[in-house]
Amino acid sequence: MAFSSKPSGESEQVYAPLAEINVTPFIDVMLVLLVIFMVTAPMLAAGVKVELPKASTAQPLDPRDPLVVTVATGPKVYLGAEEVERGRLVELVRDRLLGERRVVHVRGDSGANYGDVVGVLDDLAAAGISQLSIVTRQKPRAEGAGP
Repeated sequence: MAFSSKPSGESEQVYAPLAEINVTPFIDVMLVLLVIFMVTAPMLAAGVKVELPKASTAQPLDPRDPLVVTVATGPKVYLGAEEVERGRLVELVRDRLLGERRVVHVRGDSGANYGDVVGVLDDLAAAGISQLSIVTRQKPRAEGAGP
């Protein structure tokens, strides 16, 4: 708290407190926050929605069904509707792909062990199968919820 001195001829209190706010710490904090936001703002702009241009030479996607790998509880692994051993899964997926670049959809039961689902994804990725998708169900929207 700061004190001001009055001329010696006055009979009132010699030192009266000044009611001033020290804004220096406030400015320091604001400048630090400004720097933080300036650094992080470009990182947040990764998911910008854009309207893609149209091209007359664009080809439609391949209408064939993707390969579906299902990890069930137990742990049981299915390729399509056929139950397979996890050790043979990569070999069977490669045989069905026949060198084509198709997407492999991986479905995991909600009761399945998370480690089993990640293990299947890891096995496929380690074998060079890079086009993997994780299949989920869409949650129902609550009434009155926005888009």
